[in-house]
Amino acid sequence: MSAVTTRRSFVHTAENLDSASSSTSNSNAASPQDTPQQSPSSTSLSSLESSGVLDVKNVNGKLLDTCGNEFQLPDFTVKQIRDAIPARCFQRSGAKGLGYVARDIASLAITFYLFRTLVIPENVPSKSTRAVLWAVYSFIQGLFGTGLWVLAHECGHQSFSPSKTLNDTVGWFCHSALLVPYFSWKISHGKHHKATGHLERDMVFVPKTRNEYASKVGYYAHELTELMEETPLVTAGTLVGQQLVGWPLYLIANVTGHDYHGRQSEGRGKGKQNGFGGGVNHFDPSSPLYEAKDGKLILLSDLGLAITGLVLFLVGHNFGWTNLVVWYFVPYLWVNHWLGKRRLLIKISQMHSKLFAVAITFLQHTDPTLPHYEAESWNFARGAAATIDREFGFIGRHLFHGIIETHVLHHFVSIIPFYNADEATEAIKPVMGQHYRSNVEEGPIGFLKSMWRSARMCHWIEPCEGAEGEKKGVLFFRNRNGLGVPPHKMPDPPRATRN
Repeated sequence: MSAVTTRRSFVHTAENLDSASSSTSNSNAASPQDTPQQSPSSTSLSSLESSGVLDVKNVNGKLLDTCGNEFQLPDFTVKQIRDAIPARCFQRSGAKGLGYVARDIASLAITFYLFRTLVIPENVPSKSTRAVLWAVYSFIQGLFGTGLWVLAHECGHQSFSPSKTLNDTVGWFCHSALLVPYFSWKISHGKHHKATGHLERDMVFVPKTRNEYASKVGYYAHELTELMEETPLVTAGTLVGQQLVGWPLYLIANVTGHDYHGRQSEGRGKGKQNGFGGGVNHFDPSSPLYEAKDGKLILLSDLGLAITGLVLFLVGHNFGWTNLVVWYFVPYLWVNHWLGKRRLLIKISQMHSKLFAVAITFLQHTDPTLPHYEAESWNFARGAAATIDREFGFIGRHLFHGIIETHVLHHFVSIIPFYNADEATEAIKPVMGQHYRSNVEEGPIGFLKSMWRSARMCHWIEPCEGAEGEKKGVLFFRNRNGLGVPPHKMPDPPRATRN
């Protein structure tokens, strides 16, 4: 799993060697409509390339992202963002939304009909050729399936139509067909939007701190600067592995979310933790991800999955299990790939398996230029701005309904439908200024390259060296590969703390 000999895991340095401890009082008080003004920012965040380690001496305690760009806290409010968006962008059309759903379902059905009718031994005698064609089928169906997932995602945000009943009905049917627990995911995803970038409250995309990363690989935090580079082969292997399991593991074990469940207001998180058998998942009404009032909705989500499971069983029983795998589950893996989650560190059979996610959701929230915040430094506008737009060409804009290209806007105002998001994005750019992030160079090729770059540069987060006061709670990615700003060197802990 790494290029160095792994030591046994142990309890490492004391808290004073990591970032300052955080409280939740300030973060809970920050209103999305009244986020405080900050000092004006004057530094570019446009540098997105790093060919090696930077020689940085941060004597003034400046905030530096992984690429060495100086970062200053956002200086705008959510009200300013909303006021800049034309009123027409907020208009939702149920008819237009249903038209897109019909289009995606028709695309799935026509593709299935054509391949099942034409790719048969009578027409294609070669087994290897048929295998290649069915592989093409799985890729195409994965694209259309992801598009349908995105439309159900719109339903969850109530941006699909003005009718909550229509939104939740369409969302439940579409997500259930894709083995997604609609209401369970909708609730946890809404909490993610309310606390994006918050290290203790965000529901997904919570990166490891320096101490956490060090513990997982069997080192002290101060020893990370001594680790050898992770080999490209390891990076590639973990990327491929995560494509297969990222989304299911998030639903089953919440492995990408925060692990502060003991703070759940109703006491439902006592003794529960992320991981298999930890009691934190998207299927159990007693999970600390939810409140007691959500119980019926969680069960309704489970019912949708049970119905889909029954249908799939009948298909396999009547048409063959191999056909079921080719027709449904291989395309499902492609959907999982596109919706892949961020880096996971999970314990399986007492062995740490490091996996990296790829594609849409990973790249929306993981980039060398993006900050994360401890509680005392977070507010809604800062968290919403800690996202990035990318470009995936025809597939992204038409098949995936623009979810890749307009994600920054989505985190500020999630009720705007996707077909109005481009106009709204242009409207908020002057307000955000340098704090609007996008990486659109090279289009789809650049999107694919950014997977590799983020996997190599974004290993853990830590405060910037010399940062004081509020800035101490702003953390950026660092890595063991000698890329970008190096991790700051930490003093050895007292010998008495070693085992």
